[in-house]
Amino acid sequence: EHKAIYRQRTFAATLEPTKDSITPLGKAKIVHEGSDVTIVCYSMMVMYANEIAKKLEKEGISVEVIDLRSLAPLDLETILTSVKKTSKLLILHEDKKFGGFGAEIAALVMENAFEYLDAPIKRIGALNIPMPFSKVLEDATLPQKDDIEKEIRKLASF
Repeated sequence: EHKAIYRQRTFAATLEPTKDSITPLGKAKIVHEGSDVTIVCYSMMVMYANEIAKKLEKEGISVEVIDLRSLAPLDLETILTSVKKTSKLLILHEDKKFGGFGAEIAALVMENAFEYLDAPIKRIGALNIPMPFSKVLEDATLPQKDDIEKEIRKLASF
């Protein structure tokens, strides 16, 4: 889990668990439904993607945001169903883009749903450098909201 999530009011933990507070392993969650572009993400990037999806919705760009919630087991069925609907995929994560988990998702989608894609699969991840200690430099290394929004707009234009 991303430590910054604990500081978010929208992700405040409850003292007593409910049936809704238990996350099933291997089952992704569609946090924002859409029909133009699919974003597959997890952890802190879910908040970024959801915020951008709501903003773009006002402009007529419909973005489906999938929160993976677990990487292994991976809910490939939810990803493929969404990609078949939108025909466009953006994989978003804080891991390095080169050799990151997004490459595995891209490979699985190419193997299982290539014929449904209308655009190249895009990935946004951290820069391929060691993670700096400085908060300012760390933020500059990680995906930025402006870059995410630009990539969604490009994909939506296909």
